[in-house]
Amino acid sequence: VIVIGGGIAGLTAAALLAHAGIRVTLLEAHHQLGGCAGTFRRGPYTFDVGATQVAGFEVGGSHARIFRHLELPLPAAEQLDPGCVVDLADGSDPIRIWHDPTRWHQERLRQFPGSERFWALCAWLHRHNWSFAEQDPVLPVRSGWDLQRTLQAVGLGTLASAPFSLMTVADLLRLCGCGQQQRLRRFLDLQLRLYSQEPCERTAALYGATVLQMVQAPLGLWHLQGSMQVLSEQLAGAVRRDGGTIQLRQRVTQLERCDADGWRVHSQHPDGRRQSLHCNELISSLPPQCLPALTPMPEGYKQRINRLKAPSGALVLYGAVNRDCLPADCPAHLQRDGQDPGSLFVSISRDGDGRAPKGQATVIASVFTDPDQWVDLPETEHQERKASVLQTMCSTLEHWLGFPSDAWNHVELSTPRAFAHWTGRPQGIVGGLGQHPSRFGPFGLASRTPMPDLWLCGDSIYPGEGTAGVSLSALMACQQLMAARGQSLTLR
Repeated sequence: VIVIGGGIAGLTAAALLAHAGIRVTLLEAHHQLGGCAGTFRRGPYTFDVGATQVAGFEVGGSHARIFRHLELPLPAAEQLDPGCVVDLADGSDPIRIWHDPTRWHQERLRQFPGSERFWALCAWLHRHNWSFAEQDPVLPVRSGWDLQRTLQAVGLGTLASAPFSLMTVADLLRLCGCGQQQRLRRFLDLQLRLYSQEPCERTAALYGATVLQMVQAPLGLWHLQGSMQVLSEQLAGAVRRDGGTIQLRQRVTQLERCDADGWRVHSQHPDGRRQSLHCNELISSLPPQCLPALTPMPEGYKQRINRLKAPSGALVLYGAVNRDCLPADCPAHLQRDGQDPGSLFVSISRDGDGRAPKGQATVIASVFTDPDQWVDLPETEHQERKASVLQTMCSTLEHWLGFPSDAWNHVELSTPRAFAHWTGRPQGIVGGLGQHPSRFGPFGLASRTPMPDLWLCGDSIYPGEGTAGVSLSALMACQQLMAARGQSLTLR
């Protein structure tokens, strides 16, 4: 098997197959692994490229299950409590999303009076969703094996929640009499956009109900010791330990179907050297929008891929300040509503977590943007707009967190153009497909493709998004691949 892409999805797929005794080669275009959950260094500072927190470390969580199966220890991590502090910038108290369900319930009563029917419905949907997901169903269903696997996961709760599958989170608000609570709606829009790429009016109810519970016990969000890169390093170590091969700086240029005999994968090194490898099966963790340029495919499938609405790009500020410039009780993750440059999601390193020297902190602030507005700009205009946005983001953070403009020890801005260059993602897109009801679960893009022996995983494949989600998409693709071989892959 050849796995394309060395982000968390590709690494998880390669590690699972190598552990099952399959001969695996992973091809990664960059000089390091990790993808959007990778890191880079600037002097004494280590910055997480995109993802800055993880889910799925709790008992029974996706990372916990997969690492246990691979006989790997979970990386050292601190549980986030609060998971995030959300400032609606309307003069009201920030909303603290607590890990303890009772404490979060009390916070909701204070912040959003009259909304408990909505939260109770979300909790009910989440319980049934989670019970279903724990059985590793295969969605969307594309074969008899997929159907059998999914039916085994269906319980009474799944059937009871099925009528909500075509609804949005905004529909749940209206159903519970909360449709006119604008402050609650603003909060939900901010949170859901982080996970679903969509506001509550366009986020699938079943998906939104679950992600809104991710911080609370028995689940939780985690801040890794060192950097996000430790996830990649441990998975890469498992691939190599179990006999797999990892090739860096190999950008795939063509996928060629061999008549009834697997695939030939053509790739190129930055120095111009080319190679051609043969495999029986192929798993791609690239954004699906990359596929039409790499291989012929059935016209209907090609049209569907080309019609996929590109997710957002991101503007990301990477900075560092002395820790005593920050508020004394500054949490690790904050979110603030705003118009210019937009709502900010901010991650601040913890003292001693390996990202900054003692007494300093890295500050990563991101905002969604339309990649079309950046990738084709003339270079001069690109630099001018970049400088303007950087100044605006710096000023916003200085005002919000209360430190002077000369406090920055380091600051730089990354635009979609930089993401496109370093990740190879078309237009520098980040995240997966927006989780609208028409693209979630049974209506989404399947890991099983119409091309024989070609499987997909990553943040556009159910359940997608975030390191925990892409790990499950990799597990699903590997289980389908093994079943096609007449074998099984069950997590221990």
